[in-house]
Amino acid sequence: MRNFSCGYGARDADVVRDASFTLESGSMTALVGPNGAGKSTLLKGLLGLLPVTPSGEAQFFGHPLTAMRARVAFVPQRAEIDWNFPASALDVATMGVAARLGVFRRPGREGRTTAMRALATVGLEAFAETQIGELSGGQQQRVLVARALAADAELLLLDEPFANADMAASTKLLATLRALAHEGRTILAVHHDLASVRAHFDRAIVVAGAIAADGQPREVLDPSQLAKIYGIAGSPEGNAA
Repeated sequence: MRNFSCGYGARDADVVRDASFTLESGSMTALVGPNGAGKSTLLKGLLGLLPVTPSGEAQFFGHPLTAMRARVAFVPQRAEIDWNFPASALDVATMGVAARLGVFRRPGREGRTTAMRALATVGLEAFAETQIGELSGGQQQRVLVARALAADAELLLLDEPFANADMAASTKLLATLRALAHEGRTILAVHHDLASVRAHFDRAIVVAGAIAADGQPREVLDPSQLAKIYGIAGSPEGNAA
């Protein structure tokens, strides 16, 4: 991203302004910042889901998104999914295979096998036939990650994947993401738990309209640094960002 701005139409309505950064392959980066600071807007703007102002650019693997879409996956907030839809965990994971094949091909036995491997990667193979609404919140989030893996995405953009997840679910998802990063996949996730970001992420980007700070989590999320950025007292264990 270079001088990237996005929002809801007119320039003066931009939520994110002139943001620039580059992600390294195989890294885990957290987007943090106050509510309404533009974290989710930034992800959706990158994917063309919101109007983007003419200024700035975003490239994926050195190319526009249109040329690299198959290598990028978006994991939305759980609240944006209809969990009452009559689909199993395996059905959802298989959707990732379908996205990779294109509109004129349907996943066959090999595709279902790929989807099962993706479920196994996130520890949900035993729940393959479970209706998605019957899964726990943490399991539902991992199903969405499995869908991204079935699509063989190399860059995963996750919008608040730990929201409303208990400690056990968060721990399992973090372990999954770390394993994927070790495989060379790149993770960019909106996250609110500063202690978790400090402990598990390689990098933290603080968004407050523009990018307010960018670097190693223990430096960027130092309480005194947060106080300078937001005019508040940061807490090493706080979730306020």
